[in-house]
Amino acid sequence: MEATLQPPQSATWQVHIDRSMWIGGVRGLMLQALHPIAMRGVWQNSSFQEDPIGRLQRTADFVGVVTWGTAEEADRLGRRVRGIHRALRINDPDTGRVHRVDDPELLLWVHCAEVSSYLEVARRAGLRLSDRQADRYLAEQRRSATYVGLHEEDVPGSVAEMGAFFAEARPELKVTPEARAAVRFLLWPKLPHEMRFLRPGKPAYVPFGALCYYSLPGWARRMYGILPEIPQPVVTAALRSFRMAMNSLPEGLHDRSFQPATRQMLAGARRRLATEGYDLSRGLYGLRDPRRWPSRQMEQVE
Repeated sequence: MEATLQPPQSATWQVHIDRSMWIGGVRGLMLQALHPIAMRGVWQNSSFQEDPIGRLQRTADFVGVVTWGTAEEADRLGRRVRGIHRALRINDPDTGRVHRVDDPELLLWVHCAEVSSYLEVARRAGLRLSDRQADRYLAEQRRSATYVGLHEEDVPGSVAEMGAFFAEARPELKVTPEARAAVRFLLWPKLPHEMRFLRPGKPAYVPFGALCYYSLPGWARRMYGILPEIPQPVVTAALRSFRMAMNSLPEGLHDRSFQPATRQMLAGARRRLATEGYDLSRGLYGLRDPRRWPSRQMEQVE
Protein backbone atom coordinates (compact mmCIF):
# COMPACT_ATOMS: atom_id res chain seq x y z
CA MET A 1 0.00 0.00 0.00
CA GLU A 2 1.31 3.45 -0.96
CA ALA A 3 2.15 5.91 1.83
CA THR A 4 0.03 8.51 0.00
CA LEU A 5 -2.79 8.16 -2.50
CA GLN A 6 -0.75 10.02 -5.10
CA PRO A 7 2.94 9.07 -4.78
CA PRO A 8 5.85 11.45 -5.49
CA GLN A 9 6.22 9.74 -8.89
CA SER A 10 2.78 11.00 -10.01
CA ALA A 11 2.03 14.05 -12.12
CA THR A 12 -0.47 15.04 -9.41
CA TRP A 13 2.37 15.40 -6.92
CA GLN A 14 4.21 17.80 -9.23
CA VAL A 15 1.13 20.02 -9.61
CA HIS A 16 -0.38 19.89 -6.13
CA ILE A 17 2.84 20.48 -4.20
CA ASP A 18 3.43 23.66 -6.20
CA ARG A 19 2.45 26.89 -4.43
CA SER A 20 0.85 28.23 -7.62
CA MET A 21 -2.08 26.13 -6.40
CA TRP A 22 -3.32 29.14 -4.40
CA ILE A 23 -3.82 31.08 -7.63
CA GLY A 24 -5.31 28.02 -9.28
CA GLY A 25 -7.72 27.49 -6.40
CA VAL A 26 -9.16 31.00 -6.47
CA ARG A 27 -9.23 31.00 -10.26
CA GLY A 28 -11.14 27.72 -10.05
CA LEU A 29 -13.76 29.30 -7.78
CA MET A 30 -14.16 32.21 -10.18
CA LEU A 31 -14.57 29.82 -13.09
CA GLN A 32 -17.02 27.58 -11.22
CA ALA A 33 -19.19 30.62 -10.48
CA LEU A 34 -20.06 30.97 -14.17
CA HIS A 35 -22.36 27.95 -14.00
CA PRO A 36 -25.59 29.53 -12.73
CA ILE A 37 -26.95 26.46 -10.92
CA ALA A 38 -23.59 25.55 -9.39
CA MET A 39 -23.12 29.13 -8.21
CA ARG A 40 -26.58 29.28 -6.65
CA GLY A 41 -25.83 26.00 -4.92
CA VAL A 42 -22.81 27.58 -3.25
CA TRP A 43 -24.71 30.78 -2.47
CA GLN A 44 -27.68 28.99 -0.92
CA ASN A 45 -25.89 26.21 0.94
CA SER A 46 -22.61 27.60 2.26
CA SER A 47 -21.06 30.46 4.19
CA PHE A 48 -19.23 31.66 1.10
CA GLN A 49 -20.46 35.23 1.45
CA GLU A 50 -18.95 35.55 4.93
CA ASP A 51 -15.92 33.29 4.51
CA PRO A 52 -14.67 32.78 0.94
CA ILE A 53 -11.13 32.03 2.16
CA GLY A 54 -12.53 29.39 4.49
CA ARG A 55 -14.14 27.70 1.50
CA LEU A 56 -10.82 27.79 -0.30
CA GLN A 57 -9.17 26.21 2.76
CA ARG A 58 -11.80 23.46 2.83
CA THR A 59 -11.16 22.81 -0.85
CA ALA A 60 -7.43 22.68 -0.07
CA ASP A 61 -8.16 20.12 2.65
CA PHE A 62 -10.08 17.91 0.22
CA VAL A 63 -7.35 18.17 -2.41
CA GLY A 64 -4.73 17.46 0.26
CA VAL A 65 -6.45 14.34 1.56
CA VAL A 66 -7.00 12.83 -1.90
CA THR A 67 -3.36 13.57 -2.72
CA TRP A 68 -1.34 12.96 0.44
CA GLY A 69 -3.82 11.12 2.64
CA THR A 70 -4.30 7.39 3.03
CA ALA A 71 -6.98 5.44 1.19
CA GLU A 72 -8.90 5.18 4.46
CA GLU A 73 -8.74 8.96 5.04
CA ALA A 74 -9.90 9.67 1.49
CA ASP A 75 -12.75 7.15 1.70
CA ARG A 76 -13.91 8.64 4.99
CA LEU A 77 -13.79 12.18 3.60
CA GLY A 78 -15.54 11.11 0.42
CA ARG A 79 -18.40 9.53 2.36
CA ARG A 80 -18.80 12.70 4.40
CA VAL A 81 -18.79 14.97 1.35
CA ARG A 82 -21.24 12.78 -0.55
CA GLY A 83 -23.52 12.63 2.49
CA ILE A 84 -23.56 16.42 2.82
CA HIS A 85 -24.23 16.93 -0.89
CA ARG A 86 -26.98 14.30 -0.92
CA ALA A 87 -29.02 16.27 1.59
CA LEU A 88 -28.73 19.68 -0.09
CA ARG A 89 -30.95 21.27 -2.72
CA ILE A 90 -30.73 24.31 -5.00
CA ASN A 91 -33.69 26.54 -5.80
CA ASP A 92 -33.50 28.11 -9.25
CA PRO A 93 -35.54 31.35 -9.20
CA ASP A 94 -35.40 31.61 -12.99
CA THR A 95 -37.25 28.34 -13.61
CA GLY A 96 -38.74 27.45 -10.24
CA ARG A 97 -36.99 24.09 -10.39
CA VAL A 98 -35.23 22.45 -7.48
CA HIS A 99 -31.90 20.77 -8.24
CA ARG A 100 -29.86 18.30 -6.24
CA VAL A 101 -26.38 19.46 -5.23
CA ASP A 102 -25.07 15.99 -6.10
CA ASP A 103 -26.38 16.20 -9.67
CA PRO A 104 -23.55 14.59 -11.72
CA GLU A 105 -23.61 17.49 -14.21
CA LEU A 106 -22.92 20.00 -11.43
CA LEU A 107 -20.29 17.82 -9.77
CA LEU A 108 -18.52 17.38 -13.11
CA TRP A 109 -18.50 21.13 -13.78
CA VAL A 110 -17.01 21.88 -10.36
CA HIS A 111 -14.35 19.17 -10.77
CA CYS A 112 -13.31 20.28 -14.25
CA ALA A 113 -13.18 23.98 -13.39
CA GLU A 114 -11.02 23.14 -10.38
CA VAL A 115 -8.47 20.70 -11.78
CA SER A 116 -8.09 22.51 -15.11
CA SER A 117 -7.31 25.69 -13.16
CA TYR A 118 -4.65 23.94 -11.10
CA LEU A 119 -3.01 22.54 -14.20
CA GLU A 120 -3.21 25.60 -16.43
CA VAL A 121 -2.00 28.04 -13.78
CA ALA A 122 0.89 25.81 -12.71
CA ARG A 123 2.14 25.35 -16.27
CA ARG A 124 1.76 29.03 -17.10
CA ALA A 125 3.54 30.00 -13.88
CA GLY A 126 6.58 27.95 -14.86
CA LEU A 127 6.04 24.36 -13.74
CA ARG A 128 7.66 22.25 -16.41
CA LEU A 129 5.20 19.58 -17.42
CA SER A 130 5.22 17.91 -20.81
CA ASP A 131 1.98 17.46 -22.71
CA ARG A 132 2.11 13.79 -21.76
CA GLN A 133 2.48 14.66 -18.07
CA ALA A 134 -0.42 17.12 -18.32
CA ASP A 135 -2.61 14.36 -19.75
CA ARG A 136 -1.45 12.05 -17.00
CA TYR A 137 -2.39 14.61 -14.36
CA LEU A 138 -5.96 14.83 -15.62
CA ALA A 139 -6.17 11.05 -15.90
CA GLU A 140 -5.02 10.73 -12.27
CA GLN A 141 -7.62 13.27 -11.20
CA ARG A 142 -10.37 10.96 -12.40
CA ARG A 143 -9.76 8.97 -9.22
CA SER A 144 -10.18 12.10 -7.10
CA ALA A 145 -13.51 12.78 -8.81
CA THR A 146 -14.88 9.47 -7.57
CA TYR A 147 -14.75 10.71 -3.98
CA VAL A 148 -17.46 13.28 -4.70
CA GLY A 149 -19.61 10.69 -6.47
CA LEU A 150 -18.55 10.79 -10.12
CA HIS A 151 -17.59 7.80 -12.25
CA GLU A 152 -14.05 7.81 -13.67
CA GLU A 153 -15.23 7.12 -17.21
CA ASP A 154 -17.40 10.26 -17.17
CA VAL A 155 -14.53 12.60 -16.30
CA PRO A 156 -12.17 14.19 -18.89
CA GLY A 157 -8.82 12.45 -18.66
CA SER A 158 -6.66 14.45 -21.07
CA VAL A 159 -6.08 18.06 -22.11
CA ALA A 160 -7.98 17.47 -25.36
CA GLU A 161 -10.95 15.95 -23.52
CA MET A 162 -10.97 18.84 -21.04
CA GLY A 163 -10.96 21.36 -23.88
CA ALA A 164 -13.90 19.60 -25.50
CA PHE A 165 -15.77 19.63 -22.19
CA PHE A 166 -15.46 23.40 -21.81
CA ALA A 167 -16.40 24.02 -25.43
CA GLU A 168 -19.61 22.07 -24.88
CA ALA A 169 -20.34 23.72 -21.51
CA ARG A 170 -19.85 27.36 -22.51
CA PRO A 171 -23.34 27.97 -23.95
CA GLU A 172 -24.81 27.11 -20.52
CA LEU A 173 -22.66 29.63 -18.64
CA LYS A 174 -23.63 33.15 -17.65
CA VAL A 175 -22.76 35.87 -15.15
CA THR A 176 -25.48 35.88 -12.50
CA PRO A 177 -25.62 38.52 -9.74
CA GLU A 178 -24.33 35.82 -7.39
CA ALA A 179 -21.36 35.10 -9.66
CA ARG A 180 -20.43 38.77 -9.92
CA ALA A 181 -20.70 39.17 -6.15
CA ALA A 182 -18.59 36.04 -5.63
CA VAL A 183 -15.76 37.40 -7.76
CA ARG A 184 -15.87 40.70 -5.90
CA PHE A 185 -15.65 38.80 -2.59
CA LEU A 186 -12.64 36.90 -3.91
CA LEU A 187 -10.94 40.14 -4.94
CA TRP A 188 -11.15 41.40 -1.33
CA PRO A 189 -12.07 38.58 1.09
CA LYS A 190 -12.41 38.41 4.83
CA LEU A 191 -9.48 36.52 6.39
CA PRO A 192 -10.44 33.67 8.77
CA HIS A 193 -9.21 33.65 12.38
CA GLU A 194 -6.43 31.11 11.81
CA MET A 195 -4.93 33.37 9.12
CA ARG A 196 -4.91 36.46 11.33
CA PHE A 197 -1.12 36.59 11.12
CA LEU A 198 -1.57 37.67 7.47
CA ARG A 199 -3.81 40.66 8.26
CA PRO A 200 -1.01 43.28 8.26
CA GLY A 201 -0.28 42.27 4.69
CA LYS A 202 -3.88 42.09 3.53
CA PRO A 203 -3.49 45.07 1.14
CA ALA A 204 -1.10 42.82 -0.79
CA TYR A 205 -4.06 40.54 -1.46
CA VAL A 206 -5.41 43.05 -3.97
CA PRO A 207 -2.83 42.19 -6.64
CA PHE A 208 -3.18 38.49 -5.70
CA GLY A 209 -6.94 38.56 -6.29
CA ALA A 210 -6.47 40.47 -9.51
CA LEU A 211 -3.88 37.94 -10.67
CA CYS A 212 -6.36 35.12 -10.06
CA TYR A 213 -8.92 37.00 -12.15
CA TYR A 214 -6.49 37.79 -14.96
CA SER A 215 -5.42 34.13 -15.14
CA LEU A 216 -8.95 33.17 -16.20
CA PRO A 217 -9.49 32.22 -19.85
CA GLY A 218 -10.15 35.22 -22.06
CA TRP A 219 -13.74 34.19 -22.70
CA ALA A 220 -14.42 34.04 -18.93
CA ARG A 221 -12.89 37.49 -18.33
CA ARG A 222 -14.97 38.93 -21.15
CA MET A 223 -18.10 37.49 -19.58
CA TYR A 224 -17.33 39.06 -16.20
CA GLY A 225 -15.91 42.38 -17.42
CA ILE A 226 -15.12 43.38 -13.83
CA LEU A 227 -11.52 44.53 -14.30
CA PRO A 228 -9.99 46.28 -17.31
CA GLU A 229 -7.86 44.10 -19.53
CA ILE A 230 -4.07 44.17 -19.27
CA PRO A 231 -1.48 42.52 -21.55
CA GLN A 232 -1.37 38.78 -20.93
CA PRO A 233 2.46 38.62 -21.01
CA VAL A 234 2.34 40.83 -17.89
CA VAL A 235 0.02 38.30 -16.25
CA THR A 236 2.34 35.43 -17.13
CA ALA A 237 5.34 37.28 -15.68
CA ALA A 238 3.38 38.02 -12.49
CA LEU A 239 2.37 34.36 -12.17
CA ARG A 240 5.98 33.29 -12.49
CA SER A 241 7.09 35.81 -9.88
CA PHE A 242 4.34 34.71 -7.48
CA ARG A 243 5.26 31.06 -7.91
CA MET A 244 8.94 31.71 -7.34
CA ALA A 245 8.26 33.72 -4.18
CA MET A 246 5.79 31.23 -2.72
CA ASN A 247 7.92 28.18 -3.51
CA SER A 248 10.80 29.79 -1.61
CA LEU A 249 8.80 29.91 1.66
CA PRO A 250 9.77 27.33 4.32
CA GLU A 251 7.29 24.49 4.30
CA GLY A 252 6.40 24.97 7.97
CA LEU A 253 5.45 28.60 7.38
CA HIS A 254 3.43 27.78 4.29
CA ASP A 255 1.53 25.05 6.18
CA ARG A 256 0.16 27.70 8.55
CA SER A 257 -2.20 28.74 5.77
CA PHE A 258 -4.05 25.43 6.11
CA GLN A 259 -6.65 24.36 8.62
CA PRO A 260 -5.38 22.31 11.61
CA ALA A 261 -6.83 19.05 10.25
CA THR A 262 -4.97 19.57 6.97
CA ARG A 263 -1.71 20.18 8.81
CA GLN A 264 -2.19 17.00 10.82
CA MET A 265 -2.86 15.03 7.64
CA LEU A 266 0.32 16.40 6.04
CA ALA A 267 2.33 15.50 9.14
CA GLY A 268 1.05 11.94 8.88
CA ALA A 269 2.04 11.80 5.21
CA ARG A 270 5.57 12.92 6.08
CA ARG A 271 5.89 10.21 8.73
CA ARG A 272 4.70 7.45 6.40
CA LEU A 273 6.94 8.60 3.55
CA ALA A 274 9.96 8.79 5.86
CA THR A 275 9.25 5.25 7.04
CA GLU A 276 9.29 4.10 3.41
CA GLY A 277 12.73 5.63 2.93
CA TYR A 278 11.97 8.94 1.26
CA ASP A 279 14.33 11.81 2.11
CA LEU A 280 12.16 14.44 3.80
CA SER A 281 15.02 16.81 4.62
CA ARG A 282 13.49 19.33 2.21
CA GLY A 283 9.91 18.47 3.03
CA LEU A 284 7.19 17.24 0.70
CA TYR A 285 8.18 19.85 -1.87
CA GLY A 286 11.66 18.35 -2.07
CA LEU A 287 10.23 14.99 -3.16
CA ARG A 288 9.75 16.36 -6.66
CA ASP A 289 13.43 15.37 -7.00
CA PRO A 290 13.77 11.62 -7.77
CA ARG A 291 17.14 11.58 -5.99
CA ARG A 292 15.19 11.83 -2.72
CA TRP A 293 13.19 8.68 -3.43
CA PRO A 294 14.08 5.19 -2.16
CA SER A 295 16.23 3.25 -4.62
CA ARG A 296 13.37 0.83 -5.41
CA GLN A 297 11.24 3.74 -6.63
CA MET A 298 14.08 5.03 -8.76
CA GLU A 299 14.38 1.60 -10.36
CA GLN A 300 10.66 1.49 -11.18
CA VAL A 301 10.86 4.86 -12.95
CA GLU A 302 13.95 3.84 -14.87
